[in-house]
Amino acid sequence: MAFLSSTRLYYVRSFQVSSIGFRRNLSAATASDAIDPEWQSAKPFKSIPSPSLMEMFRGFMKGGRYEGVPMADFHRLLREDYGNIVRIRGMLGKPDVVLTFEPQDFEKVFRTEGTWPVRRGMDTFTYYRTKVRPEIFGESGGLANEQGEKWQKMRTISNPVMMQPKTVGLYVEQVDAVAREFMEIVGTLRDAKNELPADFDQWLNRWALETVGVLAVDTRFGVLKSGESEQAKRIIKLVRESLDLSYRLDIEPSIWKIYPTPTFKKLMNVLDELTNIIKAKVDDALEKIDQNPTDTSNQSILQKLLKVNKNVAVVMSLDIIGAGVDTTSSSTVGVLYSLAKNPEKQARLREELRAILPRKDSPLTTENMRNLPYLRACIKEGLRLYQPTVGNSRAAGRDIVLQGYRIPKGTDVAMMTSVLQRDNIFFDQASQYLPERWLAERVDGVKSAKDTNPFIFLPFGFGARSCVGKRLAMMEMEIIIARFVRNYELRWNYDELKFKTNLINTPSNPLQFQLMDLEC
Repeated sequence: MAFLSSTRLYYVRSFQVSSIGFRRNLSAATASDAIDPEWQSAKPFKSIPSPSLMEMFRGFMKGGRYEGVPMADFHRLLREDYGNIVRIRGMLGKPDVVLTFEPQDFEKVFRTEGTWPVRRGMDTFTYYRTKVRPEIFGESGGLANEQGEKWQKMRTISNPVMMQPKTVGLYVEQVDAVAREFMEIVGTLRDAKNELPADFDQWLNRWALETVGVLAVDTRFGVLKSGESEQAKRIIKLVRESLDLSYRLDIEPSIWKIYPTPTFKKLMNVLDELTNIIKAKVDDALEKIDQNPTDTSNQSILQKLLKVNKNVAVVMSLDIIGAGVDTTSSSTVGVLYSLAKNPEKQARLREELRAILPRKDSPLTTENMRNLPYLRACIKEGLRLYQPTVGNSRAAGRDIVLQGYRIPKGTDVAMMTSVLQRDNIFFDQASQYLPERWLAERVDGVKSAKDTNPFIFLPFGFGARSCVGKRLAMMEMEIIIARFVRNYELRWNYDELKFKTNLINTPSNPLQFQLMDLEC
């Protein structure tokens, strides 16, 4: 297959971030030389171990070392071949990116990221929002895509709303209602062997879409009704297409910035249709809010954002829906699979849940969910083994030295956490699913996660640029995992679950979980 489409350039582009100001000549002396002895004695940037483009080409050719390997294994092989720091050479005018597998580097990058941390989003999305549909988005590319003051303005508005535990608590009853309805449907999907259909991933996406509709626009899309909503089905398809097309344009080499390729035109059409559908949902929600005002204490996320800035409210609603389908469902799959493969852990979790859910249909509430340490430990351990992304990224906020090499300000740095999360050096019995490592009280025979560098496990990022929806995402996963385990005994009778990577890691196997009914 062709080099440009097969060399797994995911890690090159997805971790590239915008540089602030000009990018220095890497061989030139900087002001740091005079005042920072560490910088002065460090080795040049260009001397960081680096595969040549020809070596990469050969590696991905038939019979090559990297041919057909999963993304996590590819990064592990890079580490084996070049060490804990690797420079990936840029192509087609793109800058180099540094991959680091050293947790001390992660902390150093985060601690020096500055007031406005830089992490590039998807340029195609920014183009669409600011150039094609400015009447909706204004000059905002969204939290994931904006930088500098524009990003800070959006984050300042959204943080007090999205990050408040009280706000999240307002949605527990509604999200649980969606989950309970989904459980009723799941039971009818099973075949004679009590196995779910091969396309169960689509059903999980429908659950995720129904849930984010509640969170983003105070609306039930109706996707879980017996007569499937064609519009909801279309939304899922458009979200998937937008991620696939942007991967091909923003991650794989493309000339779309020079010439509007057919793929670029298709993406613009997909984003247009998706935006129009979701914008109509937002408009409906706005009309309902005007007709039925709510007292301040019970206002939804959308209502609270509207009080501050209507444009931000619309953009955030679109982003929650666009980003909240595949990421949430994929993360959920990893936890369900881990529990299905470890029946003793599943049984312990079920006992914890029975204490607050005496009946299968007992309601979950903000109060009874407060004391579920093993559930949260199960989710953390599932995310450790099956993280939806390959790591975190930042532009160096200033000149720094990593592992004895100069990293100039603005250099793109990819922190490969997913590889280290499966390394026995950092997590004892790393290949084993051991929720006990996350419990507050230490368990005999299990080394606590407290003994591990905290910068290795950051599924929602770190600092000012961490995921603004992390509390909502955790609440969604806690509820759906609780409902599955309280209603069914999960089993997995097939080969190991595999994941494929485009913008996020998604399961590539049919999700044919076996669900056995519980007596009580």
